[in-house]
Amino acid sequence: MDKETGLSEETIAEIAAHYEAIIRLIGEDSAREGLIKTPMRAARALAFATRGYRQDADEIINDALFENDGSRIIIVKDIEFHSLCEHHILPFFGTVSVGYIPDEKTIGLSKLARLVDFYARRLQVQERLTHQICHIIEEKLGAKGVIVSCTASHLCMRMRGVEKQSAATTTVDWSGEFDNRPDLRAEFFRSIGTTNSGF
Repeated sequence: MDKETGLSEETIAEIAAHYEAIIRLIGEDSAREGLIKTPMRAARALAFATRGYRQDADEIINDALFENDGSRIIIVKDIEFHSLCEHHILPFFGTVSVGYIPDEKTIGLSKLARLVDFYARRLQVQERLTHQICHIIEEKLGAKGVIVSCTASHLCMRMRGVEKQSAATTTVDWSGEFDNRPDLRAEFFRSIGTTNSGF
């Protein structure tokens, strides 16, 4: 089993064989010098980019929950992520900002970034990604409220279709105390430096 991807060498080799077939089907010579090793490299890259399927959230958190010492709201902003659009298997990437109101527990800050990757490293859509991050933090921490803002650029819009280079998409989800507290949502958006306080 490959530790970096969570897949066996046999599975990676099978994925590579499919890449080799794709290279031939699009009209390239898969045996030419520059492409001989490409199927295996591409297979390993895809396995790494989708390793979230083979991870466990509890193992990621790994008991990094601590007694709450009284913070009213905790915000980690601009967590970088890379994902693959499930419609075209092209990358989308950007940043996620997370805010939560702790109850009895807080979580190690690096674990928030790992939970973002846990869901980003899959075939995804941005709307679902935002929702999943929000609700796993609520579930695992028992937080009083969680809010997540995700802003991303999508290569399926840049490289094909409408080919709009500057378009960015923002998705927001929240739960708990953020549901009925626009003042808390506004505080979060001010803290991450956006003007989206109208949410």
